[in-house]
This record gives sequence, structure tokens and C-alpha cells, in this order.
Amino acid sequence: MQHITILGATGSIGVSTLDVIARHPDRYSVYALSAHSRVDELAAQCRQFRPKVAVVGSAAAADQLAALLRAMELDTEVAWGEQALCDIASAAGVHAVMAAIVGAAGLAPTLAAARAGKKVMLANKEALVMSGQLFMDAVAASGATLLPIDSEHNAIFQCLPANYGRQLAPAGVTKILLTASGGPFLKRAVETLDAVTPAEACKHPKWVMGRKISVDSATMMNKGLEVIEAHWLFGAPADRIEVVIHPQSVIHSMVSYEDGSVLAELGNPDMRTPIAHALAYPERIASGVAQLDLTQVGTLQFEKPDFKRFPCLALAYDALRAGGTAPALLNAANEVAVQAFLDERIGFRQIDRVIAAVMDELPHGPASSVDAVLAQDAAARAAAGRAIAALGQPLKAATA
Repeated sequence: MQHITILGATGSIGVSTLDVIARHPDRYSVYALSAHSRVDELAAQCRQFRPKVAVVGSAAAADQLAALLRAMELDTEVAWGEQALCDIASAAGVHAVMAAIVGAAGLAPTLAAARAGKKVMLANKEALVMSGQLFMDAVAASGATLLPIDSEHNAIFQCLPANYGRQLAPAGVTKILLTASGGPFLKRAVETLDAVTPAEACKHPKWVMGRKISVDSATMMNKGLEVIEAHWLFGAPADRIEVVIHPQSVIHSMVSYEDGSVLAELGNPDMRTPIAHALAYPERIASGVAQLDLTQVGTLQFEKPDFKRFPCLALAYDALRAGGTAPALLNAANEVAVQAFLDERIGFRQIDRVIAAVMDELPHGPASSVDAVLAQDAAARAAAGRAIAALGQPLKAATA
């Protein structure tokens, strides 16, 4: 029996993870669940899965959750805050941690899991984007097992040799091909993107995701962050990581080899597939996902990304090449800009302008410690706030 901690249990990845776990009660039990503020949803999950610990983001949320659990006559311990997240990620009784907290908030507990030598199922991009070398050093030092959950990185992991050592040449790898759906605006006229609403940006044609990640997919910043993540996971330089638009989202990514072979992982677009792969690795278990029928798919299409349509993707490549804390600056500026867009304080095409302004304003330095990374993160958030203020009227007022 494996005991699992799920960081970000009420998000889409957390819910999908619990769905897979529920299909295999003989193999997995839930040690701990966390959520930031969705107390009612977390309480319902506690009722079903009976975790030992549940963690929320504030004292007020903890009081609310504790009251709900008492009414359910559950003895789940309730805690709150960052240290509590680190505690459930590194607890002695935990075998594996699903790291699915979105954004920089997931960095500390994900690092805690890596340092504790856990099987880390990594759905939080920011752990690698912000502190790639620090994170990989922690994995190496503790002997942790690192398994990617992003469908693209999980696909690459499956297409690489079993003994792959984060070096392309010895494995005969020439290129990593990250597929991207292109999001909801792949064919929309570029000149109309200024008028995109949050509701439109969050309506992904293939995947069901949270609002922030959906916007990142629409701008292709999501793919840009995945490029940075792939660099750290697989030891590939920027010029060996190629993004390919594939609207059907059937091929989740590919690996190109020196002999001309290209290996691809295919499947229906459902995050339960990579989650089940990571939970059972190196075995295989049922995920609940329907088997892929290629005769029903019919056609698979591919094209190169247009960097004028998707400037956020270009900004991510620039940050990777710059190195150091540049990716942390990029990530923080993007988080602030996306939230401002969701709050209708800036327009869709102003997201990349805010990020570019922050990258131009702030010098990046070495990512020598978590404190250094977090200091750059804070500086970037402040700079993004200034850039948003400098754009002028809020979107609501401008379009009234």
C-alpha cells in the first residue's frame, strides 16, 4: 500500500489523481490533502478518502474546515500555511507526493518532497522554472524519484531510454519535440486578440484546466514554461527543444533520434493517463481513460508556432537562454499579468507587454539559493504591478 500526499487536491490535477486512486483502493491510500481556499470541496474529499491530514491556506480556512470535519465525525488533522504543506510533503509515512499547486506557492513544498527523497509526481511547473538547478540538485542528493505529470513531459519520459541520464548525445537523441494544441486562438485573426475576454481565453478546445493555466495555454506561455521545464528534466539546451503545433492533442510529444527514428506517445487528451503512469511506475494500471481509436481521429496535423501570434513563447525561450533567475522573473511577471487579465484590469495582448517590461527592467542574477530566487520573484511581482499601472485605464473602464 502506497500512501500519497496530494498538494492542490481541489484543482483539476488533484481531482484527476483522486479519481485514479479511487480505482485502486488495494494499492493506494491518501495520507494528506491540501487546498488553498476551497474548503467545502476539500471537506468532501476528506469524507471520501479519510486522509490523516488536511492543509489549507489560512487560519480562517482551517477553522472552517475543522468545523465541517467535526460535523462529519472525521478525525482528520487540520493545519494551515506553507510549513504545514512542507510537513505533509516530507512526512515519514508518505511514499509519493503529487505536486499540483499552481504557481510559485508550490515551490517550497515540492522542494521539501524532493529533499525528503519521495517519489515526486511533478505537475507544478514553477518548481523547475524558478529553481531548476536547485531542484535537480535536491533530487540527486536525496535519491528522490522525479516523474513528470505534464502530458508532454510524461510523453517524452516514456519515449526516452529507461537509463537516460539527462544527456542527449549518449542516448542518440537529437531533438525533443513538444507538442502544443495552439489553444483557442490558433486561427483567430491576430488583430482581434486585443478584444479577447477571460471567458474566451479559458475555453480550451481540448483540455479541461484551471483558469490560470487555461490563459497560459491561450498565450502559449504554458508551452514556454514547458520548454524551460524540459531543459531541466532532460538536460536539453534551448535549440534542441522544438515546439510543434498539433491541434488534435493526440500525440503528446516526441523524441527524435540520430538514426532518423522519431518516437511518439499517443493517447486521448486526459490527464489521468500520465497520472496513472506516474503512480504505478514502472508498472501500468487502469486510468479510466478510453482507449485511443486512431480510425476515429482520422487526421493528425502539425505546424510551426507563429511567434508574432504567441510572443509569450518567444519570451520564455529568451529567459531560458539568459539563464539564472531570468525564468523566475518571467514566471512571476506572467502570474501577475494573467491575474490582472482575469480580473479584467488589462487586455489579453497586454499580458506579454507586462512580462516584456519586467524582463527589460530587472537584471537577472544567479539562482544560487531559494532565497535569491524568491527575492527575484518578489521584485518581478512589484515590477509587474508598476507595468500594469502604467498601461492606463483598467479594461472594464476602457470598454464601458
